[in-house]
Amino acid sequence: MEWPPRPLTDAERLDWLRLIRSENVGPITFYQLLRHLGSARAALEVLPDLARRGGRAAPLCVFPRADAEAEIARTTALGARLAALGDPEYPKLLAAADDAPPLLSLKGHAHLGSRETFTIVGARNAAAAGGRLTRMLASELGREGLVIVSGLARGIDGAAHEGALASGTIAVLAGGIDVVYPPEHQALYEKIAESGLLVAETPIGTEPKARHFPRRNRIISGSSLGVLVVEAAARSGPRPLITARFALEQGREVLAVPGSPLDPRARGANNLIRQGAAWSRAPTISCERFADYCGHWPSR
Repeated sequence: MEWPPRPLTDAERLDWLRLIRSENVGPITFYQLLRHLGSARAALEVLPDLARRGGRAAPLCVFPRADAEAEIARTTALGARLAALGDPEYPKLLAAADDAPPLLSLKGHAHLGSRETFTIVGARNAAAAGGRLTRMLASELGREGLVIVSGLARGIDGAAHEGALASGTIAVLAGGIDVVYPPEHQALYEKIAESGLLVAETPIGTEPKARHFPRRNRIISGSSLGVLVVEAAARSGPRPLITARFALEQGREVLAVPGSPLDPRARGANNLIRQGAAWSRAPTISCERFADYCGHWPSR
């Protein structure tokens, strides 16, 4: 097959959906199959035999055509669409990631994914001051032409979206494109659907589980020039720090806002700065005041 892929026909999109929804097929396996076999249809035909030759005893479940057609119909009825890697509306920066989702559900203004984007993430139990600072930064960066990406979570994520509603914001969801999580962000979800962009990798109707959030976070970081962490606890595995780690692996910029050493919500961000941050303007950000608030951790 040609690489990167060209825009798909409707039949090819259906085959892609069936393949990525099939058992034991993730993005890396998906792209390997396409490169070796030339098309998703060819991969679907040989997938059960490949599994048997690989030593699998139980039959491998290939996603049924009827279920794929139903998912596309439900997505369309919701006012969303399935964008494939190679489609013009697929987020530009994310397309370069090795494990970019083959298909994404998009609802809203898809053109925002082709603009320069920057991520702001942080603690769910954010301090009031952290929320105010996040709204101010998101608003200022928006006025400088950047689209703000975040995860629609409580705290800093929600504040980032609120600050960027007027200029453009992208919310990456852990569940299906139709599932609002947390539920109290229903109004914010609707505002983003009207003026921004909602993005989801998981099938429509999927309720977010713990395993979905790291996959969402790699989409958040991969969609952006860089990641700003406003508040994050230092304990193992807080989601903002997972996003920062993905950003470094993807060659993105990582920045952090310092906070009081007595505030546990600031320890994760302070640790990012302690591990190598320099006080300098991030080279990918044009906003003059941004560096006044951030420590810059060069990723290159």
